[in-house]
Amino acid sequence: MSRKPQKELDQLIQTSSIMVADPAGREAIVLDDDHALEIADKCSRAVHEVYTEALRLGISPYRYIRNREVITVQDQLRLAESKVAIVGAGGLGGQVILLLARAGIGHLTVVDCDLFDETNLNRQSLCNRESLGRPKPQVAVEVVGSINPGVEVIPHQMRLNSTNGPDILVGSDVVVDALDNIPSRLALERTTKELGVPLVHGALAGFEGWMMTIFPDDQGLKLLYGDEEAKGDNAKSPEAILGIPALTPSIIATLQATEVLKIILGREKIFRHIMVHVDLERGELNEFVCENCSSLESS
Repeated sequence: MSRKPQKELDQLIQTSSIMVADPAGREAIVLDDDHALEIADKCSRAVHEVYTEALRLGISPYRYIRNREVITVQDQLRLAESKVAIVGAGGLGGQVILLLARAGIGHLTVVDCDLFDETNLNRQSLCNRESLGRPKPQVAVEVVGSINPGVEVIPHQMRLNSTNGPDILVGSDVVVDALDNIPSRLALERTTKELGVPLVHGALAGFEGWMMTIFPDDQGLKLLYGDEEAKGDNAKSPEAILGIPALTPSIIATLQATEVLKIILGREKIFRHIMVHVDLERGELNEFVCENCSSLESS
C-alpha cells in the first residue's frame, strides 16, 4: 500500500475525530486509538505520525485528555516531537521508560547490555516471568508498543561508552542516567557534555535515592563523586550492599521523568545545581544546593 499524501492524512484525522466532554465537563476534539491505528494502516504511516499530525491540527489523541490542564495540546505536540534517551533499562530506567511513554514522548532511545533475570522481578517494571532471559531494550520496545503505539522506541543492546555514546545519543533532547555504577555514569556524562545535552542523573540504595539535573556547562557528577575516576567495584557499591526494594526506583524515576518533561516544556523549577535526596524509610525529601555553582560556571 502506498503512502498517502499529507492532505489525505489530515482529512482522515479530521473526519475521524469526535467531540467529547472531559471529566470536568469541558468539550474537546479527540482522536481515539482505534481510529488512529486505522488511519495509520490506511495511509501507510506510523501511529506516531498520526498522533503528531492530529496534535498539529489541534486535535488531542483521546488518551491524553486527562493531561489537558497541565499539559496543553501544544505542549503535547512538543513532547511528541521530542527525543529522550534512557541509558539503563532496569529498576530506574524501566520505570522512566513507562512514565515517558504514557506522557507521550515521541521517540525513546533505550540503551542496556543486559538480559532480564529472576533477581530483577522484585523491582524492574519491564520484567516478568515471560521476559526472563530476554534483552531489556527489546522488551522495552514491546511493552511500550502495547501501552502507547504513538511512541517510537529505538533499542540498543550494548554497553554505552565514550566511543559509541555520541552516535547513540546524538539528536537527543534529554538523556536519563539510569545506570548502576560510577564509571559508566562518568562516561555518560562526558558524552552528554560533548553533545551539549542535559543529563538527568538518578541513583538508588536501599530505601534512599538521589536525583540531579546536569547541563553541559555544569560541574555535575564531580560534585557527587569527586575528581577521581572510580574503579567500579560493583560488589562494594551501596546498591549492591543495601539492595533495592521496588518502592525506591518508583519515586526516583518519577522525579527523573518529571524533570525530563520540565526541561522539554521549559517549566520551573529544574533541579540544576541541586541534589534531591529521598529517604523513604524516614519519610524525608531534602535538597542540597551548590550555592556557588552558577557563579563558577559563568566566570
